[in-house]
Amino acid sequence: MKSKCLIFIAVVFLFSCKNKSHQEAENQPAIQGTWKLISGTINDKKSGRTTSYPMDFSMIKIINETHFAFLKHNKNPKDSSGFDAGGGTYKLKGNDYTEQLQYYKNKNWEGKSFNFKLSLANDTLTQTGLEQVEKEGIDRVIIEKYVKEHN
Repeated sequence: MKSKCLIFIAVVFLFSCKNKSHQEAENQPAIQGTWKLISGTINDKKSGRTTSYPMDFSMIKIINETHFAFLKHNKNPKDSSGFDAGGGTYKLKGNDYTEQLQYYKNKNWEGKSFNFKLSLANDTLTQTGLEQVEKEGIDRVIIEKYVKEHN
């Protein structure tokens, strides 16, 4: 009876121990999940102009353990031309987040790395970084704020 009790305690102990995720183990922001864009700002380095995203679209970013993807569409139900999507792999070290864009409709963007700083406050993720795509003439700092989707 004593050995059965010890086995039972050992099994309960093993199942109650929860492995920390890779992010928690390295004291990194917990970014895995689905995020809805709530605002964005662009600071164009060439013109010096700062503009806010028009937010006439809806966008989510999905992040799993190794990959990210974004899906964006126009909010106007009569305009189906505003769909955009892309994705790839990412690396996260502390608050340094780098996206390696592997899939995108514009091949000038594919294969590019984009470096960001992340901050996480409650359920809001802020991503700040530089987008440079020489072939497109893009050289800008973007700041995007996302709220975590809870289902």
